[in-house]
Amino acid sequence: VQLAESGGGSVQTGGSLRLSCAASGGTFSSYVMGWFRQAPGKEREFVSGISEWGRTTDYADSVKGRFTISRDNAKNTVSLQMNSLKPEDTAVYYCAGRMWDVSTAASEYPFWGQGTQVTVSS
Repeated sequence: VQLAESGGGSVQTGGSLRLSCAASGGTFSSYVMGWFRQAPGKEREFVSGISEWGRTTDYADSVKGRFTISRDNAKNTVSLQMNSLKPEDTAVYYCAGRMWDVSTAASEYPFWGQGTQVTVSS
């Protein structure tokens, strides 16, 4: 499956952004989807994940209550609504796909998008 993110940009602290990831080339509803991010000089970290039909979601503690993941299997898309953004949210955001269950480990996701930059200024 091929993944392509969109929706990144620059916002001020407290602002909002909505990231989208479009999938092609596979049966989207077969895949668990995740969002990860990587800031300069840091490891890629789990942000959020969602099960194949959206029944299960998971969030990193740092984004709970501010970010919401959702998916539309009819449109082959997964989205990440990001509210109350902070400078520490600045990173390249990646969507990723795998089968089976939601995992917080980047190494367990074989499919990745190219990433989209999110910059939050204070």
